[in-house]
Amino acid sequence: MRRFDLVLPNSLDDCLKILAERGAQAKLLAGGTDLLPQMKNGVLKPALVVDLSGIARVRQVRNGNGLRIGAAVTARELEVSPAIRGAYLSIAESAAMVGSLQVRNLATVGGNLCNAAPSADMAPPLVALEAQAVIAGPGGERHVPMADFFTGVRQTVLAPNELLVDLVVPAPDAHSGGQYLRHTPRRELDIAVVGVASQLTLANGRCTKARIALASVAPTPVRATAAERSLEGQAVTPEAIERAATLAIEAAKPISDQRGSVEFRKHLVRVLTRRTLTTALQRASA
Repeated sequence: MRRFDLVLPNSLDDCLKILAERGAQAKLLAGGTDLLPQMKNGVLKPALVVDLSGIARVRQVRNGNGLRIGAAVTARELEVSPAIRGAYLSIAESAAMVGSLQVRNLATVGGNLCNAAPSADMAPPLVALEAQAVIAGPGGERHVPMADFFTGVRQTVLAPNELLVDLVVPAPDAHSGGQYLRHTPRRELDIAVVGVASQLTLANGRCTKARIALASVAPTPVRATAAERSLEGQAVTPEAIERAATLAIEAAKPISDQRGSVEFRKHLVRVLTRRTLTTALQRASA
């Protein structure tokens, strides 16, 4: 690992000033579980590391009219938070799948998202819940839907002089439920071969909104929009769920690698979509 400068800004304004001057040379540090191994292995060679631990806003969870999650909130905090384990259970489920307990005590939601790996566990539930990324930069703050936040493998809409500050998750409507599931070769300490988040809202026995987000089957998280449309306005029967699970495969553009073939990943999309929709239906009906 080569030498680098370390700075610890005490406010968001101070951080933005640093990024305005040296953003192209800098990397932001929250938990470091992605950044530090990449630096150690020479994948990243920043001249400056900006430690966000002194910025209070990025470490807060606020639950009022919807949910606001600071970018430096840890996976473990999200996993156990009573506020999140209620209406936003799929976020807690995805956080619980990030590495080991030791890793989750350090790893942050912002790091998981900004690392922008196709297999990022915390992205699909946030996409399915229609969360927005709050990004601060020299021109102020802008909101970007999570579905548009990722632009490619390890690429996001963030400019070098910007940082992800918060995630804003709208309060789910009444009679809503969701789930996140993934498949890995091992039970823990592995990355998703496929991940699926589903979110359903019901009224009068029919689905009024369906959101299905897939991970690890394309360069970025993707929504299975054809599957969503097949459910909306319909009674969510086992047959409707099976039809949606089959349609979800259309959104997947997987590759074959050492963790799974194209065919296996498409099979997993169907299986995990079926399972998450079934659980989402049960939770929305409770």
